[in-house]
Amino acid sequence: MQTDLTKTLGIDLPIFAFSHCRDVVAAVTKAGGMGSLGAAWMTPEELEMSLDWIEQRVEGKPFSVDLVFPGTGGEDVEKTPEEYRKLIPKEHLNFVKNLLDEAGIADISDADRDAYLVEYARKMAMTHKKSREQLEIVLSRKSVNFIVGALGVTPEWVTKEAHSKGVKVGALVGNAKHAAKQRAAGVDVLVAQGTEAGGSVGNIASMVLWPQVVDAAEGIPVLAAGGVTRGSQILAALALGCQGVWMGSLWLGTAESDLSIEMREKLFAAVSEDARLSKAMTGKQGRMLYTKYVDAWHRPDSPKPLDWPMQSIMNGYPFKRAERGRNLDYWTYSVGQAVGDMNEHTTVKSEIERMLNEYVEAVDKLQSVTSY
Repeated sequence: MQTDLTKTLGIDLPIFAFSHCRDVVAAVTKAGGMGSLGAAWMTPEELEMSLDWIEQRVEGKPFSVDLVFPGTGGEDVEKTPEEYRKLIPKEHLNFVKNLLDEAGIADISDADRDAYLVEYARKMAMTHKKSREQLEIVLSRKSVNFIVGALGVTPEWVTKEAHSKGVKVGALVGNAKHAAKQRAAGVDVLVAQGTEAGGSVGNIASMVLWPQVVDAAEGIPVLAAGGVTRGSQILAALALGCQGVWMGSLWLGTAESDLSIEMREKLFAAVSEDARLSKAMTGKQGRMLYTKYVDAWHRPDSPKPLDWPMQSIMNGYPFKRAERGRNLDYWTYSVGQAVGDMNEHTTVKSEIERMLNEYVEAVDKLQSVTSY
């Protein structure tokens, strides 16, 4: 299963695992793949601590970090978290408050509500200053040899600084045109993310998108993302010209996930059709678990979702209230259509072992089918 990219990055398996949870990142990295820490929401102090924690556990193996860079959603004018809080319209706060009131979910105090909103603003606002601080911290670590930009065209200063440290730069893309722009920007790896994936996505299905991006990449390595949970899908991605797979949703159901048991079981009960597109979570089109909360944002009487990052910040209040009230019908989480393959509590190690076995079986079946 070695590809040119795995050799370049010094890993054993072409399995790249995006996760906000440092435990998942460490577990996948130790297993021979490459964990990628979703760190855009972290404060610089939280990022430092998380990198320290991972480095202490991966036994010198390399891992990666996923960030949002200035110029790809960052703001020119810095605002304080408190200023962000004041920008949330009363109409939107009243809408979610009334929604949860009608569901019988206990409210929290105004002070607690504002504290959660300020906390979410501190994490979700992707400012130039914060992103530059994050990148400086990441590039100071010898264990990190790959960084990935999650939104928009990667700025030139990012690739320049990363390359000066010998660090490869990747970027998520949802169509061939985006791939060409990222190639021109000097990125080293493209992550072709089909619409089946969780989080911010485009509209093109993985099976169509992956070979289109491989063609547009003109030799730049491509990772396949969107709907991958099986060894046979890894084989398919490699057959379509990709050099590995980028996976996120699968890890949410593992013991290493930072989701609560109740949240994981909510995902286990879902089928693939329950992972739908909506702007309810971030203000941008994204795929998430379709719950009563998400459905409410599609009603005729609902306000228009706020622009990113304000919708994400505003959701700090209802999500925390729903968690406290133990009513996850009024909560949601970014997850792809792969949620239909997630049915029970597992571990990162068992999932990787399963996929490797399935990969071998898929190779054998392919050879059997095509031999005459």
